[in-house]
Amino acid sequence: MIEPAGTLSLSRQCALLDLSRSSLYYRPRGERAENLALMRRMDELHLEYPFYGSRQMMRHLRREGVIVGRHRIRRLMRLMGMEAVYRRPRTSVANLEHRVFPYLLRCLEISRADHVWCADITYVPVTQGFFYLVAVMDWATRHVLTWRLSNTMDATFCVRALDEALARGAPEILNTDQGSQFTSEAFADCSATIRMRIQRQSG
Repeated sequence: MIEPAGTLSLSRQCALLDLSRSSLYYRPRGERAENLALMRRMDELHLEYPFYGSRQMMRHLRREGVIVGRHRIRRLMRLMGMEAVYRRPRTSVANLEHRVFPYLLRCLEISRADHVWCADITYVPVTQGFFYLVAVMDWATRHVLTWRLSNTMDATFCVRALDEALARGAPEILNTDQGSQFTSEAFADCSATIRMRIQRQSG
């Protein structure tokens, strides 16, 4: 783009391209030999353990006697385009055969306890995978009423968590997403026994 032997001076060419004169002479230094050797080893480990993230990569290298920080590992992984490959849990999968519940919280002011409860599923990573965690919470007070862990995504642990929460009281509205656990007959039947208005978020 810059022509040293052009009719315009280098300063003028840099000005036209909106470049600083110093950047014209900049040459990338590249990675140090130490980092290149580290990257080669990281590439070997990634082929053997493709599920390693920066923390696991750092721990493995330290077991081999290579003392290196996580930030450095993360930078080099990003430079190499290296990402951990693992199955990501999906905690909210709708069942097209289940009923779709209406959303009741739009423009609703929630200012008192037991007006609205919410329930949601997340996951807790462990050494060999993850557990699913469901929690029932009061929307106004942010108090966690009950929670349950499970290694499967069926509705049973969600129903049990709701049963435990209902032993303490009942809300006017229960808010969840459209996940199949919350739209299942078992969960809806559990809620219907106390004549709650069940509502669901649209998504």
